[in-house]
Amino acid sequence: MRVKILSMFLFVNLLLAGCVNGVNPKEQSSEAYRVALEAIMKEDKALSSGMEFIAIDMSNFTEVTDEDKEEIKRFFKNKYKIEVKDATFEELKELGHFDEETMMLDGVLLRIENVDFKLNNQIVFEGSKYRSGLGAVGLEVTVHYKDGKWQVKETKMTWIS
Repeated sequence: MRVKILSMFLFVNLLLAGCVNGVNPKEQSSEAYRVALEAIMKEDKALSSGMEFIAIDMSNFTEVTDEDKEEIKRFFKNKYKIEVKDATFEELKELGHFDEETMMLDGVLLRIENVDFKLNNQIVFEGSKYRSGLGAVGLEVTVHYKDGKWQVKETKMTWIS
């Protein structure tokens, strides 16, 4: 009886160890955030038309260091060849980047509102891309760690305005 219990215990431990693959999503979250933000940016290309900047609201990126935030900004600046800011909607308004008449930003604002770290090397991000009250999309982006890097597994639009 003891042998059976010990065998089952070892089997369960091996099974659980195999599911983890040695990757802690919180330790590598900056790359996952970048991948999720890029997926959000690619959505609804019309919102990016004529943009003067990309703003990324990183105010709630608790798992990301300041150095990693700068790396995320550099990535977007190099890819889109445009100014990239770390700013909230309110900060953009204070800087004069929101036109009260047209109710439109001069650029786009990317946000991550919720992050859910899963046990199976996955992170689910809920975020949005905002240009105006009538030009915005909300997305759920699932990224997973595969072949040594974070990749988009699934993107679902959750709302549109």
